[in-house]
Amino acid sequence: MRPILLSGHERSLTQVKYNADGDLLFTCSKDHLINAWYSHNGERLGTYSGHNGTVWTVDVDSTSRYLLSGSADNCIKLWEVQTGKCLQTWEFPTAIKRVQWSEDDTMFLAVTEKRMGYEGSVVVFYVGPDMQPETEPMTKIETTFSKATVAAWAALDRNIIIAHDNGSVSLYDPKSGEEYDMREDVHEATITDLQTSKDKTWFVTSSKDKSAKILDAQDLKIIKTFATDAPLNSAGILPGKPYILVGGGQDAMSVTTTGARQGHFEIRFWHRIFEEEISRVKGGFGPCNTIAIHPHGLGYSIGGEDGYIRVHHFDEEFFKAKPYGPSDEATLD
Repeated sequence: MRPILLSGHERSLTQVKYNADGDLLFTCSKDHLINAWYSHNGERLGTYSGHNGTVWTVDVDSTSRYLLSGSADNCIKLWEVQTGKCLQTWEFPTAIKRVQWSEDDTMFLAVTEKRMGYEGSVVVFYVGPDMQPETEPMTKIETTFSKATVAAWAALDRNIIIAHDNGSVSLYDPKSGEEYDMREDVHEATITDLQTSKDKTWFVTSSKDKSAKILDAQDLKIIKTFATDAPLNSAGILPGKPYILVGGGQDAMSVTTTGARQGHFEIRFWHRIFEEEISRVKGGFGPCNTIAIHPHGLGYSIGGEDGYIRVHHFDEEFFKAKPYGPSDEATLD
């Protein structure tokens, strides 16, 4: 399973994202640019240029018509995917660390950074089915007890799942901003990533405390725990197979003093039922910053501190493998 190596950024990657069909891949980095690629062969389609700072996050809607991006220049931008035209810009007092479309593409959420005396928050904007975005957020959730690091929509857009800097996870109503539930004992350090299952009823988190966990999106019950020996920057769920993928590694500032093996830069496959590590795939020359899983389970892509995107396609043997064992496989249907 040799990856396709994509070189389109001059600095480290911050997020990679597939569209709903899995044929396009969007990447952003600290070089202020957003790139679009064909995922099957790595051909670059174009570049979205307009931000004046690190682009921390991107997300594309379910029809691949509109793209959202959030940046350290304190702006969210709405782009037309096909033409690269910037349709609207929202300005904030601090950087934008995460954006995500709602399930029906009529709303989006954004996580703002806590900095320079401004409290971190999660804002929700309504854009409507006719894509006429509002200039002011319809909801603003201030997380004063601990800043929000990442957020995602739960099933049917009924709740927003927010992960915090102190390792806690909370649920909020996207319309009223009311807090439904909170769990403080999820992680012991900063939560770095949060990705939901396809039906958004459960999700996986990664943390600097060297663990990843699966939680129920309705009551925040911890279902599974995966303990590693390195800080984690990202975790994703592989559809169609009982695996999760985690990636991270030694802090980028210390990379020059150690080898790749000591830095723990591999992508690790964990069996999400048995909580066992089953495989490791070589990563880059530095820590993995972000993982995106193909929506149909055909492969995955990673963005690293070394500035490269690695697109992996699973071999035929991977799909023929029996993850539950030869004796139990026939009874799962």
